[in-house]
Amino acid sequence: MALERGMIHVYTGNGKGKTSAALGLCLRAVGRGLRCCFIQFIKGVPTGEVEAAKYLPNFEFYQTGRPGYDFRVTPEDYERAQEGFKLACMKAEEFDVLVLDEINVAVHLGLLEVSQVVSFVKGKPTELELILTGRYAKPEVIELADYVTYFQLLKHPYYQGLKARKGIDY
Repeated sequence: MALERGMIHVYTGNGKGKTSAALGLCLRAVGRGLRCCFIQFIKGVPTGEVEAAKYLPNFEFYQTGRPGYDFRVTPEDYERAQEGFKLACMKAEEFDVLVLDEINVAVHLGLLEVSQVVSFVKGKPTELELILTGRYAKPEVIELADYVTYFQLLKHPYYQGLKARKGIDY
């Protein structure tokens, strides 16, 4: 089953749930027979979603971030982001749904150029549903989107000294 017209989603803001929302969309799509590809920029630590993806049909999951990423950009981060972007260009032709998780952060950090992302979005296959997540979405990207959701943080246990919990936060 292919989509007649794929749309563009942007999930941004400083609140928790952008990746989870994209995963939820993929779960729904796979349940309806669509083929999904999830490419995660920045993140390189094994997470519950990486493990769960192994059990889903028609769902490929790639992490292109550096294991142990510490918010200090290195040449390796740049190389990994470029590799992830090349992978996205290849996979766009093969799948019904493509998630570029944390791509907005990759642009914000200078690992990718906003012009690269804009060109990709403008040239995506007509049938491809495309989801771009991460804080700091650029206005040029938001302008191209059909759906834009801004996640706003109101409260989070991290600010009370609690660490991320396995199975809940990663």
